[in-house]
Amino acid sequence: MSAPLLEVDGVRRVYSSGGLLSRRRVVAVDGVDLRLDEGQPEIVTVIGESGSGKTTLARMILNMVSPSAGAIRFRGTDLSAVRGTAARLAFMRQVQPIFQNPFEAFNPMKRVDRYLFATARHMAGLAAPADIEAAADRALRDVGLSLAEVRRRYPHELSGGQLQRVAIARALVSRPALLVADEPVSMIDASLRASIVSLLRGLCVRTGVSIIYITHDLATAYSVSDRILIMRLGKVVESGPARTVLDDPQHEYSRLLKSSVLSPEVPSNGAFFHA
Repeated sequence: MSAPLLEVDGVRRVYSSGGLLSRRRVVAVDGVDLRLDEGQPEIVTVIGESGSGKTTLARMILNMVSPSAGAIRFRGTDLSAVRGTAARLAFMRQVQPIFQNPFEAFNPMKRVDRYLFATARHMAGLAAPADIEAAADRALRDVGLSLAEVRRRYPHELSGGQLQRVAIARALVSRPALLVADEPVSMIDASLRASIVSLLRGLCVRTGVSIIYITHDLATAYSVSDRILIMRLGKVVESGPARTVLDDPQHEYSRLLKSSVLSPEVPSNGAFFHA
């Protein structure tokens, strides 16, 4: 049996709000388990409507939020033990986020190549200018761009699809083992979503990076996923191989989600559309 890359073991996250006399507890994530193995790159999709807990789960895996109960281990190390600048940097090199809105990920007054160069220096530990540029160009080529295409350009000079590709390239500079992509196509024009989803699938196959894909969109989940976790009110209500779960959902909530998608069709080229 392969060694685990990521182990999510019964994690729970509870938030409290209000004063002493009116304190309210909200259980955002409740008893979620997940395992990804070394040497078996895959895309695991966590799907659910707003408020289901999927983004909170992603933030815990990224070590941005601590579980209230349970444990998350990456390559055998409990994330609660990842403390201090050096340990956090080492973790971040291996686990990288891709956020929802590429236009919020970049300062409009800063050239996008600067972000790639800074990541190569701080995350990949490179110092020589030639090595820094080579790392940036390699990551950009992984997403279908090149350093020549983005050099000295500002975010507003790129399309939404191009900018999200640069954001993905930035995450790839340190050659991580795991990407956590939180709604990475929701802010992109519908005509470009298929290309970004196809890109994620290709990265998993070509580079061996595993991806946790957070979404509310069954159509993209169907086309990109190896496994599916369907969340509702903080709990996983159904999980398993993507096609099995989405073709023949067993839980009432899973069936409701499927019925809300009019007719997802996935051609052999991996594109998708709603009829």
